[in-house]
Amino acid sequence: MTAVPTGAERRKAVFASAIGTTVEWYDFLLYGTAAALVFNKVFFPKADPLTGTLLAFGTYAVGFLARPLGGIVFGHFGDRIGRKLLLVLSLFIMGGTTFLIGLLPTFDQVGLWAPGMLIALRLVQGFGLGGEWGGAMLMAVEYGEDKHRGLWGGLTQAGGSVGNFLATGILAVAAATLSPHDFLAWGWRIPFLASAVLIGIGWWARATLTESPVFRSALETAEGAHAAPVIETLRTRPWQVAIGGGLKVGENVSYYLMTTFGITYLTEILGLPRSVALGGMLAGAAVAFTTMPLWSALSDRVGRRRVYAFGAGGLAIWAFAYYPILATRSPGLIVTALMVAMLLHSAMNGPQGAFIAELFPTRIRYSGASLCYQVTTIVGGSWAPIISVLLYRHFQSTVPISIYLAATCVISLVCALVARETAGLTFAELDADPPQRKGPPSRTALPASA
Repeated sequence: MTAVPTGAERRKAVFASAIGTTVEWYDFLLYGTAAALVFNKVFFPKADPLTGTLLAFGTYAVGFLARPLGGIVFGHFGDRIGRKLLLVLSLFIMGGTTFLIGLLPTFDQVGLWAPGMLIALRLVQGFGLGGEWGGAMLMAVEYGEDKHRGLWGGLTQAGGSVGNFLATGILAVAAATLSPHDFLAWGWRIPFLASAVLIGIGWWARATLTESPVFRSALETAEGAHAAPVIETLRTRPWQVAIGGGLKVGENVSYYLMTTFGITYLTEILGLPRSVALGGMLAGAAVAFTTMPLWSALSDRVGRRRVYAFGAGGLAIWAFAYYPILATRSPGLIVTALMVAMLLHSAMNGPQGAFIAELFPTRIRYSGASLCYQVTTIVGGSWAPIISVLLYRHFQSTVPISIYLAATCVISLVCALVARETAGLTFAELDADPPQRKGPPSRTALPASA
């Protein structure tokens, strides 16, 4: 029988998951902001601005290519030996590579070795992040009460926005206080080297965390861990993997089109100062981490499907207003556009952790959630900035980019509407095969496999 965690244990698990997620998304998203502002000049200085940006985004995309491998490897061991050890390991992988990026020589110093080393570190960073999300989310969700799992998961998701806020904030301070020459010469390195401090904070939060009681109970009451949990997931839950990936794609693509490409659009295409772009991103990040838990708590009350569908549908519409508002070059309107975008995005991102995790039974949950979350990023976050730059270069218009953004959100909207409602289910109901549930708010019941 599953031991019921105390309130203190629940809070500790959520805090450890959220603080670690803050650190690791700080590492990963810092790279995206730097790729848009700095790396095209520091590592690819011979190219014209947009081509340099494309090359910088290419190194940025490499990190996404490694994330599915990290998700598979970490998911395998996370479903076999537990969540805790993998959480600590991913933290050190992410933080260490980010610190080393801050020490890299530039193209002017070592030539092509500089972007080569950057790509290698980005691959390792992506591998670490591929395992981070599943472990952190499952710790929070599996420690949470059935009726509040959305909130617990949303608090962990909000850690990513806090990480983005910190990364953007430190870059904004450096860009505002240093001359353009000093910022490109050494100022951009400061937030990367600061990762060393954040590693210590994350380790302190996670080192004393005990293993998920739900996972321990699942191993004790069943025949043990699956020999190959990833294969078992694909064999028995292909429909859930497809639904979870579809839920992720709109959230993933929209985020990077509005932030990473948004910075490029504001600075390289519209010619606005870095401070305007970073100020808008800071405001958007602040809205994200304050509203994400609210959307998540709402999903506990009215259902994951409704909240997620609202966010996806709203963002599909906002996509056609977003870039024209940025094109006004008005700092106030730019901030407003980003705040609205992040508000709608959070309606997907907040409930997402619990929603995807609840698609799978405990003994394959790490593998299933990681597959949904990480494989989608290859066609989502990795390609999105590159595709958007290519679309703009070809059409000299942001309309095709808005269509691209809206189309991916429609995919997530459809997946939210056809998914089985999971809010309020007990872990016994989630682990049942075929899945069971009691009472509302379910509207659609889908088979365990397709």
